[in-house]
Amino acid sequence: MHALRPLLRKSLFNLFAAGLACAALLAPGAARAEALLLIEADSGKVLQADNATIPWYPASVTKIMTAYVTLKAVKDGKLTLDTLLTVSPTAASQSPSKMGFRPGTQLTVDNALKMMMVKSANDMAVVLAEGVGGSIDGFSAMMNDTAKKLGMTQTSYVNPNGLPADGQITSARDLGILARAFLRDLPEYEYFVHIPAIRFGKRITGNFNKLIGRYPGADGFKTGFICASGYNLVASATRNGRRLIAVVLGANSGTARAVKAAQLLERGFSQDNLTWLRPSLGTVDNLVAVDASPPNLRDEMCGPNRKRPASDDDDALIAANGSTTGSASATGGEAQVTFFTAGLQPPLMKASELMASAPAAAEPVLVYTGPTRTGPALIAAVAADADQQTVAKPRGKKSRVAKKPDAADKPKDGNKDAGKESKTAAAKPTAKPDAKTDTKSDTKTAAKPAGTKHAAAKHDAAAKPAEKPAATGDQAPKPAKPKAATKPAATKPANNS
Repeated sequence: MHALRPLLRKSLFNLFAAGLACAALLAPGAARAEALLLIEADSGKVLQADNATIPWYPASVTKIMTAYVTLKAVKDGKLTLDTLLTVSPTAASQSPSKMGFRPGTQLTVDNALKMMMVKSANDMAVVLAEGVGGSIDGFSAMMNDTAKKLGMTQTSYVNPNGLPADGQITSARDLGILARAFLRDLPEYEYFVHIPAIRFGKRITGNFNKLIGRYPGADGFKTGFICASGYNLVASATRNGRRLIAVVLGANSGTARAVKAAQLLERGFSQDNLTWLRPSLGTVDNLVAVDASPPNLRDEMCGPNRKRPASDDDDALIAANGSTTGSASATGGEAQVTFFTAGLQPPLMKASELMASAPAAAEPVLVYTGPTRTGPALIAAVAADADQQTVAKPRGKKSRVAKKPDAADKPKDGNKDAGKESKTAAAKPTAKPDAKTDTKSDTKTAAKPAGTKHAAAKHDAAAKPAEKPAATGDQAPKPAKPKAATKPAATKPANNS
């Protein structure tokens, strides 16, 4: 009997450990809404899934499908990367983030894709949609048809950029399926999802995916943010020939989503010793869909209790100041978890510190307007775009206002996963449109004659008449919301990223 006690004790311990592991797997997500998914890119095997089949507003991760449909058309010979597309009034009128080109401006499919995937430009998404599908509606039908063929049963699209709309819905499961399809079907165009930065004229915009250049092996995909969805991210990384895809939906901040994605990926690469205790989750295609309405996080992300207006710019400020306090609190303490590489090697930097650090140095990819150029012609095209940016500034009435055009441009970045370039200008416009759409837009005309801030907005509007609504985004949400109001769902946030 005494000889059996150690065995019994060991068996009870194993049962207890297994119970804890199962409880962790079956426990509901955090009090706040959030969806997480980790899968193997090649096999589609699910390594972790939390709320992965709950419907969700995709925000700018929509642009993965926009790129997929466009590049499939290129691969099928319906157009080429050198095909010239024209910016229409509809494209120019999109809410930030956007490039802000005037109607009639021409650029190639290649440059439009790079601008859309790195800067998350809403106007470029519409330019591509109109160029490939003839119209937003025509292209949306192509997107929905593609989603059906890929088995994305929880997804529907009504626009190519992810700006707020009731019918714009997906799930972490479907995004995992889409990311796998992109890598499988379009390997020759994979570079579009991991460009570290672009340079347009004098302006450099870094990729809003914070894992690029920071997390070892990070090599894709796309970010997204609107108030209703929270901070979304589809990310991939490769290590030792094994590629994983992580999906994070509904995070509290841009840094939080990057930290969570890094932790998911690291967990997958480290091959947790308790994996044998976990039940098999099958493949991503076989995850059972949940019949429910997508959660609306608008009040939480952009409501009056938010310390500051929600935008992807908030975390750019945290990173620039070298502080991780904000990101740590945003992740509910998860940012303080140190993850390990396989084989019990020394711990890597904390996830929060990793995401707050400067990205690895990388040469930005040149983007420009007009036809495809090389050599001296390319240099001349880049210089011409830079000259146009310079010409726009002197139009201000006051010397102080001359600096505002740059800030007014940046809201376009801030609305999405705006990087460091838009950190002060973009952070405020994004959230305010959601929280105070009507009051701000109503005061637009009365505000124009006032102080320098409104002068700056007025100046920018003069510089870019076709984008008048988006230009004033540097101040309050004045124009940004009116534009969002024209979208299918006026009740949702206009700050997409």
